[in-house]
Amino acid sequence: MLRTTKNMKDKYEKIQNCLFDLIPEKWEEIYLYASIVDRPGSVQTGEMYFYYLPKGILKKKPVNVYEVPKKFNINETEYLKIVDILYQTIKDLRQDFSDTEQDLWTNLTISIAHCRFKVEFSYDKISEEEYASYVRHVIWRYKYLHLGGEIKEERKILDKYFNENLIEKDKKEEYQAGMYLKTMNNVVGFDREIKAAQEKQEEQELKAAELEERKKRKRQERAKKEEEKRRKEEEKNKNQILKM
Repeated sequence: MLRTTKNMKDKYEKIQNCLFDLIPEKWEEIYLYASIVDRPGSVQTGEMYFYYLPKGILKKKPVNVYEVPKKFNINETEYLKIVDILYQTIKDLRQDFSDTEQDLWTNLTISIAHCRFKVEFSYDKISEEEYASYVRHVIWRYKYLHLGGEIKEERKILDKYFNENLIEKDKKEEYQAGMYLKTMNNVVGFDREIKAAQEKQEEQELKAAELEERKKRKRQERAKKEEEKRRKEEEKNKNQILKM
């Protein structure tokens, strides 16, 4: 049974704020994976990746947050500072578990969806074998984002994972809390850059739509001319038959 302290709740709130700051558009859901492994000499290693689902009428593909700076023309150095703060906060959260003499998890998955903040703590051993990180990523993306499995290598990884029933073997605990998603300001101050990028994107989409409409009209006009030509040919052939 997890024990949650005020310090932990403060960390959860800080994690949420960092995630909100890192997403420069409206979104539906957020999913994050992070691992922390203790090494000899008080050294910690790990990895972190996270995605969000953009909000829209049509279903959109999850966006890898590390692609955001390029996609929205954001200063990558300032952006990655928030990523570092986010990962450090997750490490601090793990230290809170140590301070309260609770079992130390090795990795977690955070999800924010439908106004619910959820953290799944896992205590399984993190493998250092070659390609182990890739394997974990494939399984995690498939489980939480429903991505992958199309290529042979990923399919083999997923088949092995589900056949061995690894889900039941891992010890897991969970923290959940309701939340109110309020509008927040991005702490790196790239609001104007985001707005400009969004306006540019909208302008490009408008131009693309206008171009497609012009192409459509030209296709219709060409089809109409071809139809008229075909009718004239048929009429000409008909007249020739009658003369004979």
